[in-house]
Amino acid sequence: MDLFKVFQIEAAHRLPEVPPGHKCARLHGHSFRIEIHVSGPVDPRAGWVMDFADIKQAFAPVFDALDHRYLNDIDGLANPTSENLAIWIWQQLKPALPLLSRVVVHETCTSGCAYGGPDSTGTG
Repeated sequence: MDLFKVFQIEAAHRLPEVPPGHKCARLHGHSFRIEIHVSGPVDPRAGWVMDFADIKQAFAPVFDALDHRYLNDIDGLANPTSENLAIWIWQQLKPALPLLSRVVVHETCTSGCAYGGPDSTGTG
């Protein structure tokens, strides 16, 4: 069973590795929508995979590190693309959330990425 909880952060960034003249090289901000997915069996007694409150608690330090921040200043996010942000979130969350199965980052209403861990892509 796949379970998810959605969070929203407001953050600024710039992408230092884009081609010269690319608009994303300039400082700008996003209302990032982040989905945290966990996967596992439904506990027959509790009737759930895990409590949504446990996902929220595990994500709280990540939220505090990212919300209303300049992402480029965060260790490990010198080039804060959506892809790198998803990997960074995974690396922060996985120890506290062993059932983590996917991190989805919506950079805009119509664009984003999904990361299923290092085994799914060979990176991160």
